[in-house]
Amino acid sequence: MSKKILSVVLSVVLLAVLPLSLASCGEANPNQVTLNVFNWGEYISNGEDGSLDVIAEFEKQTGIKVNYTTFETNEALYNKMKTGGVSYDVIIPSDYMIGKMIQEDMLEKLDFSNIPNYELIDDRFKSSEVAPYDPEGAYSVPYTWGRVGLIYNTKYVTEPVNSWNILWDETYKNQILMFDNSRDAFGIAQFLLGQSVNTEDTAELEQAAALLQQQSVVSPVYAMDQILEKMPSEDAYIAPYYVGDCLTMCDENEDLTFTVPQEGTNLFLDAMCIPKGTKHKKEAEQFINFMCSTEVAYANIEYIAYSSPQVEAAAQHKEYLVQEYGDEIAQAIYPEDLSNTQMFLTLSEEANQTMTDLWVKVKTAN
Repeated sequence: MSKKILSVVLSVVLLAVLPLSLASCGEANPNQVTLNVFNWGEYISNGEDGSLDVIAEFEKQTGIKVNYTTFETNEALYNKMKTGGVSYDVIIPSDYMIGKMIQEDMLEKLDFSNIPNYELIDDRFKSSEVAPYDPEGAYSVPYTWGRVGLIYNTKYVTEPVNSWNILWDETYKNQILMFDNSRDAFGIAQFLLGQSVNTEDTAELEQAAALLQQQSVVSPVYAMDQILEKMPSEDAYIAPYYVGDCLTMCDENEDLTFTVPQEGTNLFLDAMCIPKGTKHKKEAEQFINFMCSTEVAYANIEYIAYSSPQVEAAAQHKEYLVQEYGDEIAQAIYPEDLSNTQMFLTLSEEANQTMTDLWVKVKTAN
């Protein structure tokens, strides 16, 4: 069954079952509360290709309106919140940024009595070992998880691709895309150098920056969401990106494939949080609960192709991936062995500033 046909069938089923499964969400709100939801780009099932439009379905089931906007990097999200002017009710940052926001008292503690579907989240993603950014598990509910890998076009890249080093290969000058955010870019250099991705040692950060500056030999184009367009359209041959989006791009162009480099990679976990001072905390928790229901969590993850922390949705998703793509792809999305990964942790203000300053120099040099 194709992804599009499966999405159409799933949407029809969801329309039948959601009114029952979401009874806890309550009746339509006569006050027409509007939630401001801030998420990554291309990171929610939106009704395209017959998929479920989860925002529209939430509005239909609850009577709560949603103003949905997107960001490209954790740093852009943080800066937007710090500068003010817009009040958000639900945000979906990544692990290390959640830790930073907790430290700076930017998030509300959650009332889990309003989020009963939290019980369906895999316990390992609630543990302080896997999720050290929120050690008490008080501020966040996991949304997706995954790894960073390399996506490349097999028409133009015929050599074996098993190392981050290919992003410095002059054979592909003017055809390489690079992350346009400091943490992911430094992470790649740090894996190559054998450093911890959470080092705060200035000399090591300078060493990583020097390696990134050496990419000038391939004239890299810095991009984020643009990678989703440039790789399928063959405007570039190689790029690092998050594995879920890599699978989506491979769907669009059969010559694309992806791999996880042998030096290791970043394990990331994005989670739903409520910013401090929201006027609609209960409704925001209602939205989080909705996203954690099995039907919605599966519809969402089947469309965006990341790894779900929701146990029942993950089981269904793995079964779908095996049937549609085979065991190898299913293992790439849901790897059993995470020993060759590192999660970004919250760095000190001094280390953050050092990395930011070095990143400006890297981009200027390149």
